[in-house]
Amino acid sequence: MGPVHISCTKHDVDLCAFLYFSAWAKVELTMHEGVEVYLGDSAQIPCQYSFTDTDNKPSFFMIQWFVVTSPRIRIFYGDDEQQMVDNNTDYSGRIHVTSDQQGTQLTIQDVQLNDEREFFCQVNGLVAGSGEGKTHLRVFAPPEAPVIEGVPTGISVTNEGLSKVASCEARNGYPKPNITWYRNDINVLILVTRKSNVSGISVQSTLEYKVVKDDKDAHFSCEVSFFVPGAIRTVESNSVNITVHYPTTMVELWKESPQGLVKEGDTVELRCQGDGNPPPVFIFNREQELDVDLESNHGDVLMLSPVSRKDSGIYQCRPLDSEVKGEMQLTVHYLDPAVVVPKDSEVMLKGEDLTATCNALSSLKTSTVWYKDGKQVGKGNTLHLKDATYETTGEYVCEVTVPSLPALHTSGSVHIIVQGGPQLVGVEQEVQLEEATGRMVNLSCEVQGHPLPSLSWSIVGSQNWQEVVSKANEHIIHSVVSVKVTSDTSALCNASNDLGTEVKAFSIKASKTEGSGVIIVVIILCLLLLAILGSVLYFLHKKGKIPCGRSGKQEIFNGQYKSLFVTCF
Repeated sequence: MGPVHISCTKHDVDLCAFLYFSAWAKVELTMHEGVEVYLGDSAQIPCQYSFTDTDNKPSFFMIQWFVVTSPRIRIFYGDDEQQMVDNNTDYSGRIHVTSDQQGTQLTIQDVQLNDEREFFCQVNGLVAGSGEGKTHLRVFAPPEAPVIEGVPTGISVTNEGLSKVASCEARNGYPKPNITWYRNDINVLILVTRKSNVSGISVQSTLEYKVVKDDKDAHFSCEVSFFVPGAIRTVESNSVNITVHYPTTMVELWKESPQGLVKEGDTVELRCQGDGNPPPVFIFNREQELDVDLESNHGDVLMLSPVSRKDSGIYQCRPLDSEVKGEMQLTVHYLDPAVVVPKDSEVMLKGEDLTATCNALSSLKTSTVWYKDGKQVGKGNTLHLKDATYETTGEYVCEVTVPSLPALHTSGSVHIIVQGGPQLVGVEQEVQLEEATGRMVNLSCEVQGHPLPSLSWSIVGSQNWQEVVSKANEHIIHSVVSVKVTSDTSALCNASNDLGTEVKAFSIKASKTEGSGVIIVVIILCLLLLAILGSVLYFLHKKGKIPCGRSGKQEIFNGQYKSLFVTCF
């Protein structure tokens, strides 16, 4: 500051002295360049001051606070006598000021966004000088968590240019937040066209992006970054997935059911699937008939029911709007009914040989087993019967199975009839018997043969006989006669048919064995009498009824006992 020249008259000495000191004295103020505060909190703006002329500190000075609007207005005035908040301002009722000899402090309550202004502190010490300083008040409001919304409709990869993918909004933030987009947690800002709209303290951003097929599995998110007092913070949104539409480039066709091999009569489900989105509608056909479309009620499924061997072949499917196709070979396995030769029944002579065959046409390897009366009698499609006997007669069943497909099986049968003359069942052609006269004897005769033999009996030596059993089946006849033995008897069982005769002979010798039985009974009775007599004699001897001398005993013995033994023997 250059020198100041002041001219004064005698009457203006006091005024000149005041101007002189005012010109050379001043106030030094210290204020923060800026003060940061959250929206709704209280802000303190300090103002420190000192006078350069420390020897002449003023006894009176004024403090005023101003805020920059258009124009600048005062909001507070204070001196030694009064403290006054100016009326009719945005700060009336919201501020108060505290002061001492070293400084003053302005406190603003319930800070609002429009409080972000410059506040001036002015100190006037009159002759001690004056000074002014300012502080910029910065207000911060952290935004709400960002809200992201993906495009609800599908986005095609064939779209030219960029497509809207998602929008992100951060509300109630100040200063204006920044929004950054991420794809799978990787910053895609360089691929983004951002459009931000500031409405009050809300920010919106739209992601526009060139969608590719890989984006079907991608997750998009947005991150809002914002200032707070002394720092920068970030908050990330939830992630969203978008629906990507892309053409079909690969088609696969497979058999959904049944599992394993297919046989005639099954219901077959063929499923077609492509890698396009949305899934296309498919057309099915057979390679043998490409110009014929097969009807499919489910779009991607072809039902064939019931299938036969004619349904075997190569099947194809393709989307309506594409030439890409999938194909598969379908083989329907079959097993025809078994054909047995000879057919139905076969008559063979006893002792002959016979070969029977069983064949069933199949698309798979078969296994054949022969059974008779539930027992296995052969394996393979050929059955050899050698030196036929009557036991050879019966039904032979061949069962044909497919080991690799057990559900396929069939069977056939042939009835074998062995013809021959009568043949006795058993090894004895002559039977000799001995039986007591008057007894009844059963004679059995069983004969097999084909045609079924007829039986007749010839009995000599007894007129008292009758047939008690007579039964027959297809090739065996059985007869039983009951004969009363009156004397030596001979019986003949005569069997005959068109192919021969057979005889079974019975010889019965009559015996008289009743006397021996009577003698045995008499002996038993004699022994019982002796035992009773012995007991009586012993009892009489004990009672003294019988003399004990030898002569007495001898007499008794020689008399009674002797006569008893003579009688018995």
